[in-house]
Amino acid sequence: MLTTEEAATHLGVTTARVRQMIIAGRLPAQRFGRSHMILESDLQLVENRKAGRPPKPSPTPGKRATRRKNASNGTPAKKRGRKAA
Repeated sequence: MLTTEEAATHLGVTTARVRQMIIAGRLPAQRFGRSHMILESDLQLVENRKAGRPPKPSPTPGKRATRRKNASNGTPAKKRGRKAA
């Protein structure tokens, strides 16, 4: 059995990431007091995961971005920059 620190070293991630995988249910672990213990064989379940965050979904075609509105009266916010002479 491995500690979260040992599992993190084996997977090449931080201990916080190992805890996130345990909480999300992707990495089985047993809890002993305040610590989680992971079977070495269970590391195979997450070894081939994709690194990083998934890409953001692309915007819907044909939908245009809207201008920000002033919260108090609903009018478009003023642009910042140089004042006209």
